[in-house]
Order: sequence, then C-alpha cells, then structure tokens
Amino acid sequence: MAQQVTQKKQQELQQQYENYKTGLQQVASKIGDVETEAEEHRLVLETLEPLPADRKCFRMINGVLVERTVKDVVPALKTNSEGLKKVLEELMKQYRSKQAEMETWKKKNNIQVVAN
Repeated sequence: MAQQVTQKKQQELQQQYENYKTGLQQVASKIGDVETEAEEHRLVLETLEPLPADRKCFRMINGVLVERTVKDVVPALKTNSEGLKKVLEELMKQYRSKQAEMETWKKKNNIQVVAN
C-alpha cells in the first residue's frame, strides 16, 4: 500500500516537472519568434534609413502588399520595433519567473533531474 502511494506521488511529481518544462519551452519558443521578427524589423530599418524619404517602397499589411513611401513606412516600423522590444522584455521576465518557480519547486520536493 505504501509503495502505491509513493509511486502515485512520483507520477504526480513527474507530471508537474513535465508541465514546468513544457511551459518553459513554450515561452522560449515565443522568445525566439519575437527575436526573429525584431531582427527582421532591424534589417529593414537599416536598409530604408539611408534612402530618400520620397522613394517608393512596399509594405505588407494584413496580407496585402501596399505601396507607400519611405517616410510613411519608417515611423511605423520604428513603432513596431519598439513594441517588439517591450514584448521581448516581458517574455524574458516571464521565462525567468517560471524558471525560478521551477527551481523553488524542485528544492521543495527534493527533485533531482537524472539524464538518460
């Protein structure tokens, strides 16, 4: 009977550990996506900055390619880029928080991860 309880507790702990790992992986994936998008914005801004303000350029808005000028596009890209930086900072905080929560949980439950 005691062994069944121990086995059940072990399964619960294993499930909780998997939940923590999955949560961390999801946040890390989002961080990677946002970093990629931020890098794309940076590259486009670097390309457009030296160009004349009245030069024609194209921008994808909701799946539709629209014609604009550099002076119209650059401010919007800068705003989007700043927004992405804020999202990235928030995701990093979230990741660190989840990681700290997992470490606290591991210490509380005396969990040691064994690599196979």
